[in-house]
Amino acid sequence: MARINLLPWREELRQERQKQFQMVAGLAAVLMLAIIMLVHIRMGAVIDNQVSRNSYLENEIKILDKRIKEIKDLEKAKARLLARMDIIQQLQGSRPQVVHVFDELVTTLPDGVYLTNISNKGSAISLDGFAQSNARVSSYMRKVDSAAWLTDPRLNVIEAKDQKGQRISKFILKVQQTTPGNQATGEGVQ
Repeated sequence: MARINLLPWREELRQERQKQFQMVAGLAAVLMLAIIMLVHIRMGAVIDNQVSRNSYLENEIKILDKRIKEIKDLEKAKARLLARMDIIQQLQGSRPQVVHVFDELVTTLPDGVYLTNISNKGSAISLDGFAQSNARVSSYMRKVDSAAWLTDPRLNVIEAKDQKGQRISKFILKVQQTTPGNQATGEGVQ
């Protein structure tokens, strides 16, 4: 009987399979490294794209913030201009009132009463003056009360003084300025 040694053949087959396994494992490792590199490059590109989009959005947000600030500044300027316009309109509307008030002061002033100072604060008018008697001050108050542009006379101070041998009364009278149309509705001039 012949003896056949099968060990080297099996050893060669095992070594051949081992080489194939190592080659497949090496190819799988290279393929895996290639896939990892591709994924890494792709993710880097996605991240770079997102970073560029974010920077673009940040720049646009800065531009819009500047525009919003400009709009707010313009709104403040508009509010200031509207307030000025309202003041000017009020002044334009109250301009004839001064003429009427001075006319009323002259027409209501009785003989023997002299005004030395006229001042106003808002719609309140303070009248300082001299009168020949207390009765003339009282008469002046009645005329002021019946005037169309003046109302609510209040006597604050009245002092009797002797001046050059005559007795005179120094007075301070407070009145309210009004318009004839506002008296009927009960509103005052602001």
